[in-house]
Amino acid sequence: METSVAPDPLSIRRLYGRQKGHPLRARAADLVENLLPRLDVPREGPLDARRLFGDERELALEVGFGRGEHLAFQAARAPSMGFIGAEPYLNGVAGLLGDIDRLGLANVRLYRGDALDILERLAPGTLSAVYVLHPDPWPKARHAKRRFINPGPVGLIQSRMKPGGILRIATDHPLYCRHVLSIMQHQPAFTWLAEGPEDWEAVPEDWPETRFARKARGLGHQVWRLAYRRSEG
Repeated sequence: METSVAPDPLSIRRLYGRQKGHPLRARAADLVENLLPRLDVPREGPLDARRLFGDERELALEVGFGRGEHLAFQAARAPSMGFIGAEPYLNGVAGLLGDIDRLGLANVRLYRGDALDILERLAPGTLSAVYVLHPDPWPKARHAKRRFINPGPVGLIQSRMKPGGILRIATDHPLYCRHVLSIMQHQPAFTWLAEGPEDWEAVPEDWPETRFARKARGLGHQVWRLAYRRSEG
């Protein structure tokens, strides 16, 4: 199995890829201008549920939420939880804002930037769930250090996650899947919850397919879903 090379994303700290695509339509632009500022995560200082939502509640973080349909689904099914989404791509942020507005979601906060910034500012033992769904696989060996699932970020997730918290990772890229398995097998604080192939190939009711996953399946790609539980110790 392929292993990570140093340094990893904790020390690189650069965002890659597009941060803006096609021009926003009028409705999306209006949501970015008027709704996003009300949901924006503060850019400085420590973060916790009270600062973000005004009360004590469980928190979840989605790293790079894309169009945001998964985050909107989770927020709608668990209105008492607080959901933080980190995504640099403006068009994806606008898409999620549309769902937030349409569904009347009051339990989502957004950060247009690097999820590592959020993780570093959260208090230890804060998160009940972290989602890393279809991240950029960076298939070239020399780019493996840019992958989010590397020892540095995973260690940071571990420190910010409550005992019993769940880390979910999805990918349709076999190289990235092997990379994740290789990295995670050296993380004793996380237990892989799979007992057989059906556990990483099935689509659970509380883990809907994103449009990215549907597109991957349409191209004939297999999609792997990997779930890990943070140990109690």
